[in-house]
Order: sequence, then C-alpha cells, then structure tokens
Amino acid sequence: LERTGFDLVVGGMASTDGTMGVLPALLAERLGVPQLTLLSEVTVEGTTVRGRRDGDAATELVEAQLPAVVSVTDQSGEARYPSFKGIMAAKKKPVQSFDLDDLGIDAEEVGLAGAWTAVEAVTARPARTAGTVVKDEGEGGKALAAYLAEQKFI
Repeated sequence: LERTGFDLVVGGMASTDGTMGVLPALLAERLGVPQLTLLSEVTVEGTTVRGRRDGDAATELVEAQLPAVVSVTDQSGEARYPSFKGIMAAKKKPVQSFDLDDLGIDAEEVGLAGAWTAVEAVTARPARTAGTVVKDEGEGGKALAAYLAEQKFI
C-alpha cells in the first residue's frame, strides 16, 4: 500500500484472528494513518471520511482526514454483485504484481523466517466427557451450589 499509494483502505469486521477484528487497526498503525473501526455507515466528502459506529449504549459519529483505514460491520450495506459484463471486463484488466525486490523487502523479513511468533506444538482437543448431573430430590439447590463451589465457579 505504501508503494502504490492509497486514500482509503476498507476492511471487514470479521477475521480469523479470534474474531477480534484487529487487522484494520494493525494496518492503520503500520501505515501511520487514522483508523475508524466497526462502522455501520461510511461517507467520504473531499478529504474527510465520516462514519457511524452503533454500540449497545450509544451511537458515535467519527471522522478522520484521508488517507485512512476503516472497517465496516455487516450492517454497512448490501453487497453489490458484479454483472456478467463487469466480470468479463475485469478479466481483461492487467494485474500488477510485485516481488520482494520491487518492494525493497529482504526475504529474511517475511514468511517463517521473519515471523514474530511460532507454533511450538499442536495437540488434538480431548473428547468431551459426560457432565455431572445434579438431580433435585429435595436438596438439589445445595448439591448444585456444592458442585459449583468445588469447581471454583463460585
């Protein structure tokens, strides 16, 4: 993005990072630009991007100057699917590819050699075991409380 230039980067809210949606925030930090995240509505006017973030308790109106990174929720609008004509026209467009030399990146900085984390081991999840059933035969409440205390839930 730094090499090709950009005004606005739009990302989604869901990802495989534990559904935390941190990629847009990390990207904005890396690029050194403002971020507006979890927006349900986005507008761009001139060099300003504005958005609405709907929370449980309040609605926030936020804005930033371009260039910026935004992430949108599934409430941000209906997906627009391309027409057959648009698909065929897109096939004819050139795709620009960059290799590491074009981007000025050493091979040791990327891939497994450049990773900041590594998977040390993987183990299969143990099979589920039958749970404990507490039957209410007059003292069910006490038995349930004792079980929860024993498991350190209370």
